Amino acid sequence: MSVAKMMKEKLEREFSPCILELEDESYRHAGHAGANPEGESHFQLLIVSDKFDGVSRVQRQRMVYDVLAVEMKERVHALVLKTLTQKEYDAR
Repeated sequence: MSVAKMMKEKLEREFSPCILELEDESYRHAGHAGANPEGESHFQLLIVSDKFDGVSRVQRQRMVYDVLAVEMKERVHALVLKTLTQKEYDAR
């Protein structure tokens, strides 16, 4: 199973997001330090979930990193996060 698929499954299970967009940006970092030649090392994530309601931005990021701890330790070098509630997403 791909790293992206595992990450999506974990995030869906934990946050029940109404929007989950995970983009593999590894191609933009080819040849850089930390870039895995197999790819799937750099990601950008947009996740919209009501589980973030009343939670600070820093705590939201910690919640996501806790769920993806194995992937962050073993394979993912960089993860750009945008964590929003439905209300915040609709207001942008």
